[in-house]
Amino acid sequence: MNKLENKIAIITGGAAGMGETHVRLFIKEGAKVVLTDVNAEKGQELADELGENAHFIQHDVTDEAGWKEVVSQTEERFGPVNILVNNAGISPVLSLESSSLEDYMNVVKINQVSVFLGMKYVVPSMKKVDDGSIINISSINGLIGGAVGYTDTKFAVRGMTKAAAKELAHYNIRVNSVHPGVINTPMVQQSAAFEQIQAMVEAIPLKRMSEPNEISQLVMFLASDDSSYSTGAEFIADGGITA
Repeated sequence: MNKLENKIAIITGGAAGMGETHVRLFIKEGAKVVLTDVNAEKGQELADELGENAHFIQHDVTDEAGWKEVVSQTEERFGPVNILVNNAGISPVLSLESSSLEDYMNVVKINQVSVFLGMKYVVPSMKKVDDGSIINISSINGLIGGAVGYTDTKFAVRGMTKAAAKELAHYNIRVNSVHPGVINTPMVQQSAAFEQIQAMVEAIPLKRMSEPNEISQLVMFLASDDSSYSTGAEFIADGGITA
């Protein structure tokens, strides 16, 4: 039996990069997946390719009304939600001195507020089936310092995960955070800090970036019943750099 057979999942930022890899693996493991993204063209192409067990919704994760609609459409199409992967995020390189409040708040809304909204609006659906797993994608910068804005929000995701895990445990809803290191995705390849990232790879004990599927395997484990006693925890996949 597939690991996610009969599970209904919502995955944000699912059109490309690590999110796309999550979506593909979840479908392979038997889940029905609603993938959301701001990129309608790529998202719809992926859903069309993956077939009837995938459904795309164009979605701004900072929009509260949009979250209500995503959960409603998911229930209408597939049924109550078992899994939420809060994957959508951005990684700008901001400066404390030169960044505007608008720049800063944009990161907060996308990386932090969206996680709050996703958890808030998916919980009533999960309570209908007395079964849920929420996986919040943080970063090693939710454990150690990095760029202002990005680090702040990734620490916040870690904290929200722990608070939500304690609040939701009696509904049989588990909440965990995943903390990837450097992942070989288009977002990293196109980053303004790519040269610094390449230098950082030399400091990784495993001497390489992670491939997206290596993170997706961990996310899938947390989504599955194999991790039934894990909640409020951080799962690190960084090649040993924070060891």
